[in-house]
Amino acid sequence: MEQITGEQKIEAESQVGLGQVRVVSKFWDKPVDILGHPKNYHLEMSLLPRPEMAQACFVDHWSPKRFEPFGDLFLLPAEHRIRAQSNCRHQNSIVFTFSQEAVAPWFDHNLRWTDSRLQGALDIASGKIRSLLFQIGEELRSPRFASGNMVELLSSQVIIELSRYLHSVDEEKSRGGLSELRLRRIDERLSERDIPPSLAELADLCNLSVRQLTRAFRVSRGRSIGKYIAEYRLDRAKRLLASGMSVKCVAYTVGFSAPSNFTAAFLRETGETPRDYRLRLKGSQPVKSGLH
Repeated sequence: MEQITGEQKIEAESQVGLGQVRVVSKFWDKPVDILGHPKNYHLEMSLLPRPEMAQACFVDHWSPKRFEPFGDLFLLPAEHRIRAQSNCRHQNSIVFTFSQEAVAPWFDHNLRWTDSRLQGALDIASGKIRSLLFQIGEELRSPRFASGNMVELLSSQVIIELSRYLHSVDEEKSRGGLSELRLRRIDERLSERDIPPSLAELADLCNLSVRQLTRAFRVSRGRSIGKYIAEYRLDRAKRLLASGMSVKCVAYTVGFSAPSNFTAAFLRETGETPRDYRLRLKGSQPVKSGLH
C-alpha cells in the first residue's frame, strides 16, 4: 500500500511458512484517503471498533463513486488497486500478509474475484477466521511452550478457512444458506449494540421466519446461531480487554447485566477470569522475530 502520514508500532511479529503475522498499533495524524496496490494479500482484524466512515473502492472494478464499508475483519487481494478512506486516528490490529505464490493451491484454482467476492473481502463474515487470528495474537503476545509451532498451524488454518469463505460467497444460494448481505446484517447488529439480539429480531432483520433463519444460518456457519452469538460476544470481550478497557466496562459493553455474570461466563468458556486474562496479556513480552 502507499505510504500515509502516521506511525506504526509493531508489538509482536513472527515469520511463518505462508508469510508474516504481526500485532500492530497504527496512528494517523489526519483522516486516511489513499490509493493502494498491494503486491501481497493483506488480511487484517481490528481490535478496536472501526469508525463508520471506514470504506473502500476497488477502482478497477467499481464505479469511482461506489464505496463499500470495511468490517473489523477484511482482506485486501493482491494486485488489486483499492482506494481506502477512513477518519480513524488509532487502531490496534492483527495483520497477516502472504504472497500469491504461497497460497496458490488454495486461491488460484477456480477462484475468480467477482463483484460479490470483492465486497465480501472487505467485511469477512467468518467467526472461525476471527477466532483463529485472535489465537495467533494471543500466542504472539504471550508465547508459551511451542508457540511457534502453534502460530504456524493456526496460520495454515486461517488460509484454509479464508479460501473456504471466498469460495462460498457465490455458492451460498445453491446450498440453501444465508446470503452475504444477510450475514453482514447479523454481524453489524451484533457489533453495534450492547444488548444481544433475539432470534425474532434477527429473523425480522433478514426478512425470514425464525425457523428459516436458524436452518440457513447453520448451513452458512456450521453451527447454531445461538452458539455463534455467544462466540461473537466472547471474541469481542477479548478484544476490548486487550485494548485496556476495564472488566466492568467490557461486561456492560458486550451486554451482560452485571460484571459478576460476565466473569462467570468468561471463566466457564476460557478457564480464566477476565482480569487474569487481561493481566496475562499486559504482562507478556512480545515476540520480536522468528518462531518461538
